Parts: sequence; C-alpha cells; structure tokens
Amino acid sequence: MLHRDVLSEHDWYHVIDQYTTLDKTFYHLSPKFYSYMKVDRIQQALLLSFAVSFITLAIKMTGFILTGATTALSDALESVVHLFAVAFVVYGYYVSQKPADNKHLYGHERIEYLSVGVEGTVIILAGLSIVFHAIHHFLTGIEIERIVTGIYLMAGAAVINLVLGLYVLKVGRQENNMIAISNGKHVLTDVWTSGGVVLTLLMIQFSGWLYLDTVVSLAIAAYIMFEAVKLIRYSIEGIMDTRDPKVDRAIRKILDDELPDAIHSWHHLRHRSSGKTTWVELHLVFDDEIKLKKAHDEATRLERKLIDSLKADAVVTLHLEPEKTHQESHDILRGANKGRNLDDFV
Repeated sequence: MLHRDVLSEHDWYHVIDQYTTLDKTFYHLSPKFYSYMKVDRIQQALLLSFAVSFITLAIKMTGFILTGATTALSDALESVVHLFAVAFVVYGYYVSQKPADNKHLYGHERIEYLSVGVEGTVIILAGLSIVFHAIHHFLTGIEIERIVTGIYLMAGAAVINLVLGLYVLKVGRQENNMIAISNGKHVLTDVWTSGGVVLTLLMIQFSGWLYLDTVVSLAIAAYIMFEAVKLIRYSIEGIMDTRDPKVDRAIRKILDDELPDAIHSWHHLRHRSSGKTTWVELHLVFDDEIKLKKAHDEATRLERKLIDSLKADAVVTLHLEPEKTHQESHDILRGANKGRNLDDFV
C-alpha cells in the first residue's frame, strides 16, 4: 500500500495523474480513504455494480408492470439473473484475493474462471427464459399499455447501466482483471437489451404492430446468449490451462533474444495463467564446468527478465542442467510414472 509519507507530493500526483480530477479531490479530502480506494478498485467497482443492480431491476420491473410488454419483462428477467451473477462475482473476487495457504498452495485465483463461467451460464438461462416468455405471450395474446411511461423508465435504466458498465470495464482493463471485465461487458449487454426495449416500444407506439414485441424479445435473447458463450469459452479455456498466445510470445521473445551468454539453450517450456498470476517452467542448459553460483546467478537474471516481460505477476521455476549429460539425467526418470509418460506433459 502506498502512503503519503512514502512518496513526495510531486511523486504522488505523478502516480495518480492518469486518473480523473475527482480522484485528486478524494486524495485531498482523505489520503487514507483514497489509498484504500486505489488498493482495491476492483472490489469497489464490483460492489457498486451489485448495488446499482437493485436500482435498475426495480426500474425495469416497474416498466414491465406498467406496460405488460414482453420485451420489458425480458429486460427485467435479465436484470434478475444479473443481480445473482454479480453477487457470485463479488464473492469470487473476494476468494481470488486470498493468499496461498496450506490447503491451496497455488493460491485462489483460479476461481476467476469459475466465476466467469457461472456468469455466462446464468446469462444463457436468462436468454432461454426470455425465449419462453416471448413465445408464451405471442400464443396467448399481446397487450401493451402506458408505452410512453415504459419508454422513459427503460431509457433511464439504460443510461444508468451504460455509465456503470463503462466504468467497471475501464477499471477491469486498467487492473487487468477478467472478473471485472466480464462483469462490465455483462452490464453493457444490459444496455443493449434496454435499448432494444426502448426502440421496440417506440416502433409499437407509432406503428401499432404489437408483434414487434415478440420479434425483438427473441433477438435480445439471441444476443445475450451469444455474449454468454464467449464468457463460458473463456472459463473453459482457463480451467483447461489453454496457452495464452500473448504470454507465449512475450516469454519466447526473451528466450530467443535476451538469453544470457552462460545459458546454451532451453527446452521443456510450459506456462499457464491463473487470474493475474502466470506460472512459468522451463529447463536451462549450461556448460558442464560452470560454477553452481554462476549458473544460479545467470538463471536468476533470466527469471527477472521473464517476469518483467509479462504484465501480470509471475512465478518462474527454472531447472538447471549440464550440457553434455542432461539427456542421461533425463533417462533416470524414464518409467517413473505409472500411467502416462513424462514426455506427454511437455
């Protein structure tokens, strides 16, 4: 945590200059409060999203009760799901910030993938619910009242979510946190659904064609489920330790262009990302006669270069080997596993 007595006034303003004038105002009013806000901006953004979800849900439910429009109900149902999804997201973020312990030796950050996957799943459930209600209202008859009032309510909810979604998404990208990014995108999909409701009610108001209510409801359902599939794909790829192309390029660039002279070659590179942390493993080959301290120093310098090349935190594990006999040493491990060969994991 940064404290006022650690940085000079000039340095402190240099740190926060990238943010808004409102940030500086908070700093002058209360440096301690400002430090707390800066340390956990993700938590603040997610809690704000959770609180605002109650407000927008109330607005949309009021809009549906007054109009009876299926599109308004669809938007309100999506907000109900969003509320539960944000609750789980907030919990997921809290868990992901806990340090490693005796039970979770690699920390808790991988819950990010579960959190994003749950959010994507509940969005799909919302989409299916919208489809059901749209078809049901189409078959039983469509009646819409107080259209103008509904337009104002849904437009107000859309504006609130637009501001909220852009803010949460900005914080998530600045902090490189997928939990906040996915939540921000979810909020912005809510803006599109509310915008579709407003447009539909306007068209019905001027054309009188009530079946637009069903058509747009189905279109909204298809859109939000399409966005949900992206979140679920991200979740599955994370759980399955799918290679991150950007991370892979950054690591290989260091290994190809900035390898210390004492290191002859490298092999068995593996890496995976878990939340904001990237775990890297590889083998380094040294001259047979090199001193252990020298080899360790060179490996540590390479470790620092690898960490600096990645935007996220990183844990690098290096295995040092002599050039002439490293293959013989590997032979000792042949048949060690009872099931799959060790080469299957490299």
